[in-house]
Amino acid sequence: MKSICFYFQIHQPFRLKRYRFFDIGNDHYYYDNFANEDIITRIAYRSYIPAADTLLKMIRDSGGAFKCAISVTGLALEQLEQYVPEFIDRMQALVATGSVEILGETYSHSLASLIDPEEFALQCKEHDDKIEQLFGQRPRVLRNTELIYCDETAPQILAMGYKGVITEGAKHILGWKSPNYIYSASEAPGLKLLLKNDAMTEPINYHFSTQPITADQYIAQIAATPAEEQIFNIFMSMETLGETQPAESGIFSFMEALPRFARDMGIGFVTPSEAVDSIPAVAPLEVMHPISWADEARDTSAWLGNALQNEAFRKLYSVAERVRLCDDRRLRQDWMYLQASDHLFYMSTKHRADGSIHSFFSPYESPFQAFTNYMNVLADFIVRVEEQYPLSIENEELNALLTTIRNQSREIEELNKQLASAHTDREHYNEERKARKSRSAKKTV
Repeated sequence: MKSICFYFQIHQPFRLKRYRFFDIGNDHYYYDNFANEDIITRIAYRSYIPAADTLLKMIRDSGGAFKCAISVTGLALEQLEQYVPEFIDRMQALVATGSVEILGETYSHSLASLIDPEEFALQCKEHDDKIEQLFGQRPRVLRNTELIYCDETAPQILAMGYKGVITEGAKHILGWKSPNYIYSASEAPGLKLLLKNDAMTEPINYHFSTQPITADQYIAQIAATPAEEQIFNIFMSMETLGETQPAESGIFSFMEALPRFARDMGIGFVTPSEAVDSIPAVAPLEVMHPISWADEARDTSAWLGNALQNEAFRKLYSVAERVRLCDDRRLRQDWMYLQASDHLFYMSTKHRADGSIHSFFSPYESPFQAFTNYMNVLADFIVRVEEQYPLSIENEELNALLTTIRNQSREIEELNKQLASAHTDREHYNEERKARKSRSAKKTV
């Protein structure tokens, strides 16, 4: 039986305000609150909320046969909780149906997997904790930032407890192979890969308004594929529904009709976890260099394709170990917000001619303005980090200090356990002593 695996992604960064060179050292608040509230509220009411209502209707009308997956970054969740809490309620209602799976993410939609494995693991855990707290579900499948994946990260992803990862079905990786199968990671055979099907995603994601397609035509295309092709991974941003493809295009009616035509043609729906559990991998797939779902190249050049981006990236993570040492809540929060890959995306010098849409999403007039603004903010952030852990301390010294602190923490924890145990023993002793005195007093009487 053929199955469709729908996945929708939600992310919004904390956008930076205009931050001048003369603000460095004087202003430690970096964010444009007005823009952040305005953008997420507008998109939520145009896209996220009607999309969630549509998905809920599809689940109910199909008797639970329609299933899908959603991922929401930690930064988006923070803004939604603050500005659009009613959407969180809708997400909880979707999860309560049992037909919606929430995927793992990096908390800040960062590129940590490409440079800092420790930070990558910490962010995934923090995001999973947030998902479990809000929705009572612990992610089992990972959606790394922008579907970034390569062989090098596979063993770590498996060790972190995920059984599957979704990524791009890039043509230069697949070659003659089809994305309509499940593959295993070449460096971690226990990890399964679900690959985005571009041919079936693009008619909805990019062309629906200009080249409309009906639900029966769409499902018929899937039904017409070779019988052995089992899964069709349709991965896109939630903003496709209502924002990229506006409501007047008929996108919501199209979505609502899909489960009925799929049922008529014997096609089902699965969540990523269900696919990983029920469909065996046909072969290992080698991905020697990082791939993503961005631009025609399907690589990481959207964020690390020029000298500006690489300088900002290197500078940011040069203080990673120091930030992880500190207990300053505000500093750690800024660290999360500044890691959002969007800040690097805005610095891209790619043009529309290559199929990219970088300038469309950027709040800056040019990539150079984006770089200057970000580097000014980063300069102030690093000054604050240095006040706690001077950059004059070499990494070797810092690692030794970190090891000492961790050892001391473990010793303190063990001593606290021993102290608690001693208090418990003392209480038991006092209770027994009182009981003996009471029994002795009764005998005397």
